[in-house]
Amino acid sequence: MFTTEAGKQAAGRPRMNANQHKYSQRAIRISVHSCKFAATMQANAYSHHKNNRLDVPQDGGYVVGMAECVVDLLHEIGSRMAAADPLHQVLESIITLVISEIECDSTFIYVLENNELVLRASKNPHPEVVDRLKLRVGQGITGWTAQHHQPVALASDAHRDPRFKFFGELPEDRYEAFLSVPILCRGRVVGVINLQHRLPYFHTSQEVKLISTIGFLVGAEIELARLEGQVSQLAGQLESRKLIERAKGVLQQDLGVTEEVAYKTLQRQSRELRKPMRELAEAIVICEELKRSKQGAK
Repeated sequence: MFTTEAGKQAAGRPRMNANQHKYSQRAIRISVHSCKFAATMQANAYSHHKNNRLDVPQDGGYVVGMAECVVDLLHEIGSRMAAADPLHQVLESIITLVISEIECDSTFIYVLENNELVLRASKNPHPEVVDRLKLRVGQGITGWTAQHHQPVALASDAHRDPRFKFFGELPEDRYEAFLSVPILCRGRVVGVINLQHRLPYFHTSQEVKLISTIGFLVGAEIELARLEGQVSQLAGQLESRKLIERAKGVLQQDLGVTEEVAYKTLQRQSRELRKPMRELAEAIVICEELKRSKQGAK
């Protein structure tokens, strides 16, 4: 069974009036399925405590605490979804959320791009592999999870699993416990969340369901942030192309050369000066505009 930090304190604080929380429209658009899961999670937790003969308050205080715990978790996820941050900020916030619910020694998030799983975020700093490490769908435990849309939970000796893939440069290769869950959007995998522990650790069914549900809820936000990043990149490329075309025109007119020669001139200058072609093109265009403004002033 999992417990959020808010849930640990819920029984000891007064219940808040519903009007005291102001939710954005995007934040409250959490699916009915996730709410049904929350209700089931609450009931299972209550049943688990009762069946194990733990002290369950007769006045429903425990159930109230669990309800507030679930609401806090869903509100936290909704708030992060409503933030509309860039992809890497979205992924970092998901890692923060995951490790606040389950303490672990490592958390990785892979994002599916061009049929490859790219490591985009890590709890532990790995600048040498983040945004560079790639897996094929079906490769390793992570690839298996993406291919089958199913979680994998290994309590110990994860590196001995036949699906495991060694990377060498990652110390996490020798960690004992491994939990891998898919991130889904409209039934399609968009990524994978991995949790690892140095020592053997048994993930309960509730913990697996919790991380899986986080994967369900954040899938659309990850896909949206990824697509927005692609659109921004394409817009930048289009703007660069326009600048280069304008710079070529200026060189053609000033030097009396063909379009091909003007383009090769830009390429050569870019290599010699070790500057991107966009910067050179922008400088040429600015100089041309200044020259024209001076001529107009005369």
